[in-house]
Amino acid sequence: MKLSELLQEDLDIEIETNRLKRRDFIKLTGASLGGLFVFFRTGSFDLLAADQKRTLPTDYNAFLRIDEDGEVTCFTGKIEMGQGVITSLAQMLADELDVAFESVKMVMGDTDLCPYDAGTWGSLSVRVFGPSLLAAAAEAKSVLISLAAEKLGTTTDQLYAQGGVISVKGEKGLFVTYGQLTKGNRIEKLLDNQSKPKDFSEYKIMGKSIIRTDATEKVRGKALYAGDYRLPGMLYAKILRPPSHGASFVSADTSAVRNIEEVMLVEDGEFIAVLHKDPEQAEKAIRLIKAAYTFQEKKVDEKTIFDFLLNSETEERVVNEKGDIKNGRIASKEVFESTFYNSYVAHSPIETHTAVAYLEEDKIIAIVSTQSPFGVQDMIARELDLPLEKVRIITPFVGGAFGGKAPAQQALEAARLAKLTGKPVMVHWTREEEFFNDTFRPAAVIKLSSGMDDQANISLWDYKVYFAGSRGSDTVYDVADQRTASFSAKNVHPFSVGAWRAPGNNTNTFARESQIDIMAAKAGMDPLEFRLKNLKDERMIGVLKAVAELFGWKPAKFPSGRGYGIACGLDAGSYVAHMAEVKVDQKTGFVEVVRVACAQDMGFCVNPHGAKMQMDGCIMMGLGYALSEEVEFTGGDIKTANFGTYQIPQFSWLPIIETVILDKKEAMQAGGEPAIICMGGLIANAIFDATGARLFQLPMTPKRILEALSKV
Repeated sequence: MKLSELLQEDLDIEIETNRLKRRDFIKLTGASLGGLFVFFRTGSFDLLAADQKRTLPTDYNAFLRIDEDGEVTCFTGKIEMGQGVITSLAQMLADELDVAFESVKMVMGDTDLCPYDAGTWGSLSVRVFGPSLLAAAAEAKSVLISLAAEKLGTTTDQLYAQGGVISVKGEKGLFVTYGQLTKGNRIEKLLDNQSKPKDFSEYKIMGKSIIRTDATEKVRGKALYAGDYRLPGMLYAKILRPPSHGASFVSADTSAVRNIEEVMLVEDGEFIAVLHKDPEQAEKAIRLIKAAYTFQEKKVDEKTIFDFLLNSETEERVVNEKGDIKNGRIASKEVFESTFYNSYVAHSPIETHTAVAYLEEDKIIAIVSTQSPFGVQDMIARELDLPLEKVRIITPFVGGAFGGKAPAQQALEAARLAKLTGKPVMVHWTREEEFFNDTFRPAAVIKLSSGMDDQANISLWDYKVYFAGSRGSDTVYDVADQRTASFSAKNVHPFSVGAWRAPGNNTNTFARESQIDIMAAKAGMDPLEFRLKNLKDERMIGVLKAVAELFGWKPAKFPSGRGYGIACGLDAGSYVAHMAEVKVDQKTGFVEVVRVACAQDMGFCVNPHGAKMQMDGCIMMGLGYALSEEVEFTGGDIKTANFGTYQIPQFSWLPIIETVILDKKEAMQAGGEPAIICMGGLIANAIFDATGARLFQLPMTPKRILEALSKV
C-alpha cells in the first residue's frame, strides 16, 4: 500500500478509494462516478485580485456530491482550525438539502480532492462561502425534484423534500429517495443561481445548537494534527537558523556532524539541515554546527519602536472623511488629544508550525498545518520548480492559527528536504523557532484628536493610525466633522509582521473606546449613556442595550470605584458590545478580571453553541493582548523564546463569562473574530473606573499600571 493510501485511512474522511481513485480533482469529471454533482464558485474567489486567481479551475472552486446511497459530501479548500466550520457548513448543507445532519460529510483542505480556495481567514467561511453553499444545495434539490417529478409522473409543485426523500403531497407511499434518483446516473450541474435558498424562517437545523462534529475526537485525543503522523522511515529535521532577523549567512563549519552515526546532513547553499529518526538527536546535532554571519540590525527595541515608527517615511491613505475637521475644532468646547500604543504580539498557537513531506514516485505529498493549502501548493511548486499537479497538500486539523499559519515556511522546508533526501521528513518547529520565524501583530501608534460641544455631542474626530491597518478604524459614532487616515511603509519593521486575529481591529478599538470613555468622564456622564447619546446605528445601540441588561449595568459617573468597563465595536459584519468588572491591586498592579459579558449581533447564527464557544475563546484570548502579551527584542534579535517569557492567559485567569447572541433573521456574519476586538479598550476602561488611572499602551502590564497609578 502506498503512503498516500495509508494517510487516506488515517484522515478518515470516509471516501473510498474506488470513488476518487483519481486524486487530481480537475480530472474528476472524467471518472465513472455516479451521483449528482453541483459545482460552484464562492464569493471568496471573486474577492481575489486578478493576479491571485489560478488558471485552474476558473469556473468553480467548490462542489458537493449526492451519492447513490444518499450520502452528501461537500468538497472545499476551507480548513478546520478550531473555528467550527466543519460543523456549521454541514448544518447549512443538510438544512438546505433537507437531509439528516448525520448524512453530510465535509472533505476539507486536500488539494487533490478539493477544488481551489484562497484560504481560511477573514471570517469569510460562513458569511461568504456559506451563501454560495446554500445556493448550490438549493440547485441540487431543484434538480432532484425535477427528476422525481419525471419518475413519479407528477409536477414539481406537487412534491416536497424531507429527510432525503421526495414525496407527493397528499399521497402516502408515493415517494422516491435521493439515492434512488442518482443511482446509475452521473449528473453534473454548474450553479446558475436559478434556484433560491430557503427563507431564514424555514431552517430547522441551522439556528440550532449542535455539538461540534470534531469534539469527541479532540476530547479523546484521537484527532490527528500534522505532528501526529508517523511514516515508515520518517526523519526529523532540524534546520540551521540565523541568530537574528538582521543576520546574513557567511559560512558554516559542519565537520562536527559529518560522521555522527545515523545523522544525515543536508547542505543546499545557505539551507543547512540535519536529520535523524530521533528529534532529540537531530536537535543535538544542529547545535554542533558553527556558522558565521554578518549583521545589519535596525537600532530599535520594544521601548524605542514607537518613536522609530513615527519617524519613518510613511504613505497616507484616507480611510474616511466627512465634513471638515477644522470646523469641528471650532465647534468643540473641549478638545482631547491622545496617543495610544500597542506592542508586537505573537500568535503563539499551542500547535507550532508543522509539516510532513514525502515523495510518492515523482510527486511530493505534504501534510501541513496551514490556513491556505492551495497557497502552500503554489509555493512548493514554484520554489522547487515542479508542475502544480506534482504537489499535493493535505491539511488535517490545525491546532490554532489566528492568522499566523497562512505563511507556511515549514512546509517548504519539509518538501525541500524530502526531495533532496528521498525520505519522509517532518519539520516541527520548537517554541523558540515559532517565536522567531512566525509573523507578529505589528507594533502601532494611534494619534487621536476628538472634541465635544457644550451638549456632550462629539463634534470632532481626527484619527491617525500608524502601521496597524484600517480594519476597525470606523468612527462608529455620529460625528459631523471627522477624518480617518491610515499610515504605512514598506520594510519598516525589524522582522516580519502579519495578520493577527481581527487584524488591526484590536488596536483601533482600544484607541477609539478608550477615547470615548475619556470624553464621557470629562462630560460627567455615564459611559453607556454617553455612547447611546452619540450613536445612530441601531445595531450598535442594540448590542449595547443587550449587554447592559445581561451585565446588570447601573449608571454612574466614572471613575466610580466599581471597576466597571464598557466597549463596543464592529468586525467582519458583526456588532459586539462588552462589559466587564475588574479588581486592581494598587500595590502590585495586578488586575483580576472578575466577569465579562458580551452581546453579539451576527445576523442569522448558524450554530449558537459553536458561536458562543468562539465568543468565549475570543474573550479569554483577548485578556492576553490586553494584559500581558508583548514580544521583547533588540533589532532583529527576538528575546522572547517561550512561554516563560511570554505570558498567555492561564486557566486561573478565567472570569465569569456571559454571552448573548441577538436573534436575527438577516444575512449571516462572522463569529470567529469579533468578540476579541473590544478586550483592550474594555479592560482599560474598567481599570480607569476602579482606580482613576488611564492606560495608553497595550499590554497593560503591572509595571505600566503602577506607573499610571503614580500619576493619579
